[in-house]
Amino acid sequence: MSEFDLTVRGGTIVTAAGETKGDIGVKDGVIAEIAEGLAPGAEDIDASGKLVFPGGIDGHCHIEQLSSFGVMNADDFYTASVSAAHGGTTTVVPFAAQHRGDSVSEVVKAYRALAEEKAAIDYHFHIIVTDPTEEVLTKELPPLIESGFHTLKLFLTYDLMKVDDYQTLQVMEVARKHGALIVAHAENNEMIRWTIEKLVNGGNTAPKFHAVSHPRLAEAEATHRLIALARFIDVPVMIFHVTTREAMEEIRRAQEAGFKVYAETCTQYLVLTADDLDRPGSEGAKYCCSPPLRDESDVEAMWQGLSDGTFQTLSSDHAPYAYDETGKLTAGDNPTFKQIPNGLPGLELRMPILFSEGVKKGRIDLPKFVELTSTGVARLYGLYPQKGELAVGSDADIAVWDPEAKKTITDDMMHDNTGYTPFAGRTVDGWPQYVISRGRVIIRDGVADMEPGSGRTAKRELSDEAKPLGHLEPEMDPAKSFGAQLRD
Repeated sequence: MSEFDLTVRGGTIVTAAGETKGDIGVKDGVIAEIAEGLAPGAEDIDASGKLVFPGGIDGHCHIEQLSSFGVMNADDFYTASVSAAHGGTTTVVPFAAQHRGDSVSEVVKAYRALAEEKAAIDYHFHIIVTDPTEEVLTKELPPLIESGFHTLKLFLTYDLMKVDDYQTLQVMEVARKHGALIVAHAENNEMIRWTIEKLVNGGNTAPKFHAVSHPRLAEAEATHRLIALARFIDVPVMIFHVTTREAMEEIRRAQEAGFKVYAETCTQYLVLTADDLDRPGSEGAKYCCSPPLRDESDVEAMWQGLSDGTFQTLSSDHAPYAYDETGKLTAGDNPTFKQIPNGLPGLELRMPILFSEGVKKGRIDLPKFVELTSTGVARLYGLYPQKGELAVGSDADIAVWDPEAKKTITDDMMHDNTGYTPFAGRTVDGWPQYVISRGRVIIRDGVADMEPGSGRTAKRELSDEAKPLGHLEPEMDPAKSFGAQLRD
C-alpha cells in the first residue's frame, strides 16, 4: 500500500517565501511531506518543468448573488467553482448579501445552503451589511463574527446599499469589540449622483459615459474618509477594488503612518481601460463595472501598488451578468449607462492574467505572484495556514502550472455561465495543467472532475491583520472611559 494518496513530483515549489525543488506527498487531503525523492503515491503527477503553487484564493467575488436592483448573477456556486478551478483557484470568499430589511442571520443561512448544495471547491463568506439596525448590531453580528465570519463589507455608495458615516462607525464599533475586519467599497455617493444627473440631463447616456459618472476624486475622497473613520474607532480596514493613483496614495500614506489599512486591486484594472467602454451600440455594457475602468496611467499605478506592497491581494471581483435580457440588457437592447448592471466575469482568468502580465513581463516575481493570489488572501481573512500555503499539515490545495502554455482567450473557452469575457482576444502565457483541491485532482489537462457539493466551508480564525492596534485616536480619549468600554 502506498504511503501517499497522491504525489506531485519534480516541480519547482513556489511559496510566498521563495522557491525550491522537491516533491509533495498528500495523505487524507492534507500535505503529509515535502522532500526530494518521495515514494510514489497511489496517484503520481509528474511536475517536471512545471511550477507548483498553492491553490489560488479569490477573496472578492460575487456568486449566486441578487443585486439591489433584483438582477441575479449568471453563476451559481457550481458553475463558479468550475470556472475558478480551471484558472487555478481552489477557494473562494464571496458574499452573503444583506438587503435592507433582511435578517443577517437568515441571509447567511440561505447563502450557506446554496454553497453546501452546489460548491465544488472550498469557500467562506464576507457579510455585506446594508441595514445596521439595533437587532443586527447587537444580536446578529456578534455571534456570526465569533463563529468565523470575520469580515464585514460596507458600501459607501449605491443608494440601495450605502451606509452613512454614523452607521459605518456603528458597524466598526461592533467589528472592534468582537474581532472583525471591515472591507469596503469606497466611493463618494453624492459626487457620483451629482455627476450622473448632469450626464443624463445632457443626453450623455452611452455606456462609455459610465467611466465619467464615477469621478476619480469620488474614490480618493471616500478612501480618505473611510481610513479616518477606521482610525477614529481603531479598527483595521480593507479597501476593495482600488482603481486610481490618488486612492492608492491615500492608502500608502496611512500604511506608512503605521495604520492597519489593507487594499486590493482587480484583474480588469491591470489590463483594461475606459477606452474599452467606447464600443458600438451597447457592446460597451460588457465593460461596465464599479469603480469603472480608468486610464493607462492608472493601470501603471496599479502595477506599482502590486509590486511595492501597497496592495496585499489581487481579486477578480467576479460579478457575472450575462449579456442578455437577464443581465446587462435587462432595460433593453440600448440601455443607458445608468441602467446597466455593474460587474464583469473574471474568476477563471485572475491567476493566468497576473502570471502572464506580471511574472512573464517582469513586473513581479514568483513569490509575489503567490502572495497576491493565495497566501496574502489567506493571511488577511484568517484562512492561513490551512489555505494559501504549501507546508506539512496544510490542505493539499495545489496548482501545477505550465509556464510555457499559451492560450488565446475566447468567449467560448470560458467555464462560467456569463457567455462572454471582457478579456477575449488576449493571449496569455502560462496556464494550470493540474488543479488539486484537498488532495482531489479536480482539473487535469483542462478537463474538470468536480461534483456539486464537494466543496467545504473553510475554517477561519481571527487573523493578526484583523486585530486593532490597541489605541484610539485622541479625539476619542477625553476621559478614556469610552475606549475602555470598547476594549471590554
